[in-house]
Amino acid sequence: NPSTTSTSTVTACDNYTWNGSNYTGSGTYTYLTTNSNGCDSTAILNLTINPSTTFSVSVTECDTYSWNGQTYTTSGVYTYVTTNSNGCDSTASLNLTINPSTTSSVSVTECDSYTWNGNTYNSSGSYSDLTTNSVGCDSTVYLNLIINNSTSSTVSITECDSYTWNGNTYDSSGNYSYLTTNSVGCDSTAYLYLTINYTSSSISVETYCDNYTWNGINYTNSGNYSYLTTNSVGCDST
Repeated sequence: NPSTTSTSTVTACDNYTWNGSNYTGSGTYTYLTTNSNGCDSTAILNLTINPSTTFSVSVTECDTYSWNGQTYTTSGVYTYVTTNSNGCDSTASLNLTINPSTTSSVSVTECDSYTWNGNTYNSSGSYSDLTTNSVGCDSTVYLNLIINNSTSSTVSITECDSYTWNGNTYDSSGNYSYLTTNSVGCDSTAYLYLTINYTSSSISVETYCDNYTWNGINYTNSGNYSYLTTNSVGCDST
């Protein structure tokens, strides 16, 4: 009776179990048993073991991260299984850290203009400034700005001898200013253009017989008399 032999060629990933034995490396293996007529039966295995592969990557990203068709918004460890070049499993591990972008807002009321992060604004509005927070992500600050305006007013006055304005008495012509606060809390400057004209007086001594007519009045007695009129600049002339 003849002995028999058989040969098989196998390619497997990582390990291969054959006739009760587990093989983890490529090679040629034999297994001896007895065939149906009681003679030796030799089985020969030509085995190729290809390895599965694994690799990991660590990523830090802001807000979201897309990897292998998936978008992640939270930190964690994620895996993706595919096939490597020799047809075995290829497992990729992602160690992901998601840091958040941040936003904040501030409301400011200012007079005339406001300088913020290097920019000067002179009108009300909403403005934003983009910078980086402590974890390297976007930090957006919003400014809600109200600009109130200072005001000014001008008045021209002509007065005799002196003029009292905002608690101060002026007795000479000139330009004067007074600083206060308007209804929105900003500067209100009032300008006074003042002309001071002066009253005048004159004295005359007259000696007449019987009577004397002066400024439309007839006097028959000696005495001191006065007459009030207006001089050329509109002030009292006595």
